[in-house]
Amino acid sequence: MQVLQDELQKMARGAVELLPNLAIAAVVLVATAFLARLAVSISRRIAERSSVRNDLKELLKTLSKLAVWIVGILLALTILVPGFTFGGVVAGLGIGAVAIGFAFQDIFENFLAGVLIMLREKMQLGDTIEAEGISGTVEKITLRETHVRQFSGELTILPNSMIFKNAVKIFTDQAQRRFDLTVGVSYDSDLAAVQDILARAVSTVEGIDRERGAEVYAREFGGSSIDFLVRWWIDTNEHSLFAVHNDVVFAIKKALDEAGVEIPYPHVTHTFAEPVPLPAGGKDSGA
Repeated sequence: MQVLQDELQKMARGAVELLPNLAIAAVVLVATAFLARLAVSISRRIAERSSVRNDLKELLKTLSKLAVWIVGILLALTILVPGFTFGGVVAGLGIGAVAIGFAFQDIFENFLAGVLIMLREKMQLGDTIEAEGISGTVEKITLRETHVRQFSGELTILPNSMIFKNAVKIFTDQAQRRFDLTVGVSYDSDLAAVQDILARAVSTVEGIDRERGAEVYAREFGGSSIDFLVRWWIDTNEHSLFAVHNDVVFAIKKALDEAGVEIPYPHVTHTFAEPVPLPAGGKDSGA
């Protein structure tokens, strides 16, 4: 019992002796928080004065904040534990460092992928992308994840490693984009005349690139129609792709109706190996 009391007294004296160091460490952490904000503010001003992309600005602010916090935490630990050194911690971990590395593998992988994504020129904030079946606008890129706002309004958060290691479509990489539309006409149509009608109809739509115009090609013999491929280009910075596509469909339908060209429904032909008996008078024999 006496031994326990002695140990408790030693612990109490140690805690009292540690109070000054604890107070100093707390002050260091408070100062670290202030310096981290100051570092972010300075890095923001530097980035705004230079022609740096928005995602690189975010990377600069994040790294400066992270560096200040790492230094502050190490300094606080040194005050609390006088024998503490970063090199000693790394050496003391030994095999444990390997286990920690495996445990935080995904975090480190996403961190490195986030840095590389921000450093490369492609896929910036505001770009419209498609990744892993998710389509939307890039709202935010952090060191661990990328925020994509889908066209339907939902926010999807994707790990950076998923975006970095897989194919990503960037729809806004160039303002000029081409769009395709398949139009089927009946087999008894004059194909040359239909080709001209389709080209003229698309050319009347406001928003398509006048220099490139419309491209119309007869592609294949469909099940009930001759199918044409209609192509046009638009500047997505100036025109809505959905609005232009809508106007193209309206213009083509109107032009084909005025020319008397049929857009056929799917036709189905039934062939019987033997004659099919029909009831007399066209009525069901069981009636």
